Amino acid sequence: MITEAHLSDSLLSAVPDAAILLDTSEDRIVGWNKGARDLFGAISEDDPRPKFSSFLGKALGKFVVFVAEVDHRGECWTRDVPMNALNGKPLHCEIRARTVPDQEGYLFLSFTDLEAFEKRTQLAETAELHRAGLSEWKRAESFFAELERQNQLILNAAGEGIYGVNAEGKTTFVNRAAQEMLGWTTQDLLGRDIHSMIHHHHLNGEVYPSQQCPIYRSFRFEQVHRIEDEVFWRKDGKPIRVEYVSTPIYDQQVLAGAVVIFRDITERKEGERKLREALDEVAALRDRLEQENAYLQEAITSERAHHDIVGISPAVRQLLTRIDLVAKTDASVLIDGETGTGKGLVATAIHKASERSRRPLIHFKCGSVGADAVEAELFGQVRGAIAGAMRDKPGKLELAHGGTVFLDDIDELPIEVQGRLLQALQTSTVTRMGDTRPKSLDIRVISAMTMAPEKAVSRGRMREDLLLFLNVFPITCTPLRNRSEDVPVLASHLLDLACRRLNRPKPVITEKTMSQLMSYNWPGNVRELRNVIERATIVSNGRKLILELGHGGSDPQTGQTAIRTEAEMQAMQRDNIIACLRETHGRVSGANGAAALLGIKPTTLYSRLRALNISEADWA
Repeated sequence: MITEAHLSDSLLSAVPDAAILLDTSEDRIVGWNKGARDLFGAISEDDPRPKFSSFLGKALGKFVVFVAEVDHRGECWTRDVPMNALNGKPLHCEIRARTVPDQEGYLFLSFTDLEAFEKRTQLAETAELHRAGLSEWKRAESFFAELERQNQLILNAAGEGIYGVNAEGKTTFVNRAAQEMLGWTTQDLLGRDIHSMIHHHHLNGEVYPSQQCPIYRSFRFEQVHRIEDEVFWRKDGKPIRVEYVSTPIYDQQVLAGAVVIFRDITERKEGERKLREALDEVAALRDRLEQENAYLQEAITSERAHHDIVGISPAVRQLLTRIDLVAKTDASVLIDGETGTGKGLVATAIHKASERSRRPLIHFKCGSVGADAVEAELFGQVRGAIAGAMRDKPGKLELAHGGTVFLDDIDELPIEVQGRLLQALQTSTVTRMGDTRPKSLDIRVISAMTMAPEKAVSRGRMREDLLLFLNVFPITCTPLRNRSEDVPVLASHLLDLACRRLNRPKPVITEKTMSQLMSYNWPGNVRELRNVIERATIVSNGRKLILELGHGGSDPQTGQTAIRTEAEMQAMQRDNIIACLRETHGRVSGANGAAALLGIKPTTLYSRLRALNISEADWA
């Protein structure tokens, strides 16, 4: 019985060259003739046939590419696949391959030992040329022209742009992909200085001298350079972003020039740019959300989050009516009133009842930071804009985008910053410090001040144009001494809150205690009342609330309240602050500072020191 192997061997034996029938799907030599066995060093016909890949070694990848070309063309040849004999001896062969009809995956391979072939060729050509003369020289010229044509086919089949330069920088060849990417033809480029045509300027417009070009260094100093981001210039003057490898080439071990292989990465770089911008935007949104979250967490624990507007007086009812009127609009609101009258509560109530209640209410106390830092806090900053700015940071206006910003003590904002604030509000844009790109702004503005607005303008503490912009809808918070009927409900409400927070049983407010509360002058208004109630909750160990009041009220026995002028009230307040500073030796903030003793915030006390013109000489 004739097997597949015997049949293929008998057929292959008729082929004069070394030949192999190869099953590429299994890397199996189906049959080989004596010439192939001799070429690859097989000892005997009966020896087990090795895998064909064992002859290829590191050239397996090149052979796979060659097989793909054979599959496409039907037949092909190559000299670019180095092979080894079974004993490891390197072989330089010309491989010719042809597909086998009706046998998928089968290739017929024939091999020519080029070393032996070249020796025979040299001898034959020498003899033939001596005999044939000029006609054979023409045949030789045609042969080399065909070789060049084959090389050109390979170059044009490449997807990357490829061009060569000689040692003088003149173009020697350009493949089709390079012509398509650059818009130049071979007639435009061959024999000309290609650097001056496609590589003459950087992307920013700066001249690119050829002496600094990595391609120039390749063919001058025998260096391989891999460049990941430069530009080549098209014939129409447009740049394309490229990455390229420049490699020196040699002729008989003499440096002859360089070959450049490049790829158009314009689309990739544009995609990377868009990705970076998207990531920057995500990072900015993340920072903004982190800032908003931190701010909201602080707001939850602040006093504004614990109280509603409580009262039964006509002043409170009128206040609530005005809040209802303006809340559903986007009109700017200016709230004025003494310290502690609840301006922050009014701002919170307006925001909660507005269409912007789903977005945050950002509270910025204008006198809480120094003049050198107030701009960064209000408008934001980019990294490096000011000393210590290690990262981009949105300002309070930017954080309030889509919501409401509450500018407390607006008259304490430096005049030069007031001008920039007015511009931001009028143009509905904000630009961070150190940046040139404005961001759109959609905010509702509520502002507050302790001083009367007209007085703030006359004293130069408030720009009139900014006041006109902010004072669309004015609201005044009435002092507690002018609405004494609210003291009982406020005291009861604040006592409930204090007992829950301090985990203390609720004491009873007697008529005498309530009379004391109602007859007291309350220079600190509701904030002072809250402090008094909390202090009384702490010291009251029995069922009755024990008060520790100052001297702002009248004698409870007479039931009459002393009436004082505004100048007398300011003088009393000034004397009280000076006495407190003497006791704390001039210390304002901290647990034992004057602000803590007075039951007010340090920023409020600083504001009063400026307003009452109190200096160190007064308490020293």
